[in-house]
Amino acid sequence: MARVKLIELEDASAELKTAYNKSSERFEMLLNIFKAWGVVPNLCIPFTDFVLEILQDGFVDWKTKELVILKSTLENECEYCVTQHEVVSRRLGIPDEKVADLKGTLYRTSAHFTEGEKAILDLTLQIRDDANRVSPDLWERILKHWTEEQAVEIVYTITAYIMISKFGDALQVELEPVFANLETQLI
Repeated sequence: MARVKLIELEDASAELKTAYNKSSERFEMLLNIFKAWGVVPNLCIPFTDFVLEILQDGFVDWKTKELVILKSTLENECEYCVTQHEVVSRRLGIPDEKVADLKGTLYRTSAHFTEGEKAILDLTLQIRDDANRVSPDLWERILKHWTEEQAVEIVYTITAYIMISKFGDALQVELEPVFANLETQLI
């Protein structure tokens, strides 16, 4: 059970309902993480918009962002996030074999990943370990494959999902029943 009382749609203010409806349209249901964010509506509303902006094509395509999201949340051992984003990755057409190679550093030798993808997955690990120590060599690898705008969007995605995974775990946000018995590769 979550550490806080989740704010259900019927208990939400009009403004919070608008944010909930946006997220429900994207995910085909109101996810528990949004209900936990809803405890503080003034943060939930803009953060929902921020997350929904990440979860679409931008400077970086959504499939690539999903790889980073899965890696970020897997490295933080967030069962809630990894389970849901495995489902999203399948819906986006990312092969299961590629998802499986996100474990540890398997991606580094996997034929399923481009050199650009390997660079951003290495960046994900470095930011998890110590964001202050992203080496010039790693950043050079990033910029060899990605524009500055893409690199910034990738960093937004990595850091947002590290925060989301920590938030969900700290408040013990539970998987929705529809995901409860789902077979996952990563967790």
